[in-house]
Amino acid sequence: MNRLSVRTRVTLAASVMVATVLTAASLVLILTLRDSLRDGVADEAARKVRASAAALKEDPPVVAAPPPGEDGSAEPTPGKSGNGAGPGKEKVVLADGYATASTVVVTADGPVTVKARVSLAPVRNALGVLEQLLLVGVPGLVVLMAVMTWQLMGRVLAPVESIRATFADITARNLHRRVPEPVTRDEVARLARTMNVTLGQLESAVDRHKQFVADAAHELRNPVATLSARLELGMPQAPGLVTEALTDVARIKELTGDLLLLARLDGGEPLMGTEVDLAQVAADAAARPAPVKIALELASDIVVTGSRSHLERMVANLVANAVRHAASRVTIRVTADGLDVIDDGPGIPADARERVFQRFHRLDEARARDAGGSGLGLAIARDIATAHGGTLTVQNTPRGAHLSFRITTPDGPNTPTGRPARGQKDPV
Repeated sequence: MNRLSVRTRVTLAASVMVATVLTAASLVLILTLRDSLRDGVADEAARKVRASAAALKEDPPVVAAPPPGEDGSAEPTPGKSGNGAGPGKEKVVLADGYATASTVVVTADGPVTVKARVSLAPVRNALGVLEQLLLVGVPGLVVLMAVMTWQLMGRVLAPVESIRATFADITARNLHRRVPEPVTRDEVARLARTMNVTLGQLESAVDRHKQFVADAAHELRNPVATLSARLELGMPQAPGLVTEALTDVARIKELTGDLLLLARLDGGEPLMGTEVDLAQVAADAAARPAPVKIALELASDIVVTGSRSHLERMVANLVANAVRHAASRVTIRVTADGLDVIDDGPGIPADARERVFQRFHRLDEARARDAGGSGLGLAIARDIATAHGGTLTVQNTPRGAHLSFRITTPDGPNTPTGRPARGQKDPV
């Protein structure tokens, strides 16, 4: 029952309630009408008996009248009837399809029993017609009520569904959107207004957070650059110490740049709509010095629309991550579907294939820190992929890690163009 929609539950509840009420009302109506009609027939028989008794008193019979016929005539009977009716009192019995009334009239010749009967057939006919009408009318009314309730609930819940659909599409990147507010002044409209107020407050809080990160990263750039210059001036006096300090400064500088880039991505910075050759970006990333062998499998003319600098950063992060964990080889593959970066390292456990894209997450804390990793590389790469309408996921592989950037997302801004992959291999 809980899996049914509110509209269905309300319609079922209303239908059951209406069916129960109409059924009970129908039974009460039938019983009440039956008793009323029977009482009317009994009263009619009693009136006939009284009329016959009055006539008998005025003109007493010499002989008994013939038995009563089907027309409800009265029957005077000399002597006591033995039916329990006393002088001046009518007794009515409903049996065998008739209402039979009897009374005792005291005449000069002695007591005479007068009887009259009225057929109950009209009562049966009326009840039969009523039962047929109710048998058809009650289900019809229940169905009509169910249809009306279904339509009414559809109209009532339509704004709720619109609010739900809009709210489901709101993410951290489009907090400026608002749910539609119905023109009515009911609870749904108040709910929509409350949600919009909450969204406005959330948007302000997120904007302040993004602005703080961007300002902090920007303000750190100058001190870090100054510190780096001063350390380089002291290189002749303490080369070993300065070298270690410059390494730390370089990591701080890289982290600052990462934070600033994340702030821009979170802020929904518009991308440059230029055509970027994905294979050329991959080749440039592979050309950088690396301690392991990098193999290229590139299809030509794979063009993506977006920001070249962002895509270069994404590929560079993927390659740097692969090189950091590879045992001896990294493969970069570009096809019509997208880009894949594969290494022969220890791989990524199945339960960590989503966590690796979280910010500041490291599978191996000590190794990542020693190797200069900040835990932001894959997070930035996924954000760039999402900004370009693509996806970045970890694929299943027998050994090593396989990160896949796909640019065939239907809702994304990119439509990859070019010829099918030729499987070209170009070891570097």
